[in-house]
Amino acid sequence: MRDRIALRGLRARGHHGVFDFERREGQDFVVDAVLHLDTAVAAASDDVGDTVHYGLLADRLVAVVTGEPVNLIETLAERLARECLAEPLVGRAEVTVHKPSAPIEHEFADVAVTVVRDRAGAGAADTHGGRRTPT
Repeated sequence: MRDRIALRGLRARGHHGVFDFERREGQDFVVDAVLHLDTAVAAASDDVGDTVHYGLLADRLVAVVTGEPVNLIETLAERLARECLAEPLVGRAEVTVHKPSAPIEHEFADVAVTVVRDRAGAGAADTHGGRRTPT
C-alpha cells in the first residue's frame, strides 16, 4: 500500500524497564506509528468513518504505554503494533518506541526500537521458548 498515516511524537509516561527504579518512578516514552492503508475511499467520501481516526488511535496507544509494565521496549513496541493492526483498514504498521531517559551512563541522542508488522504476519514469528529459532 502506498498510502500512510503517521502519528509521530506521541508522548506518555510509563513504568517500563528492567530496573526497579524504572518501574517505580516511571519515565516518558515517545511513540511514532506509521500506518499503511488505502486512503482512496476516505478521500472520496471525506468521511472519517472511512479511515483510521488517529485521535482515537492515539488514546489507545497511550493506554498501552501507561498500562501494564514490561521489561523491554521491544515488547512495548510489539503491543503497540498489535493495537495499530486492530484497525481493520491497516495492512502494515511501523511502530518506533523512543526511550529518551534510558539509564545509560553516557551522553546519547536517542534509544529507539522499531518494529514492522503486517496484518498477515501478526503474531506469526517462528519462536521456540520465547526465543527465535536458528535458521
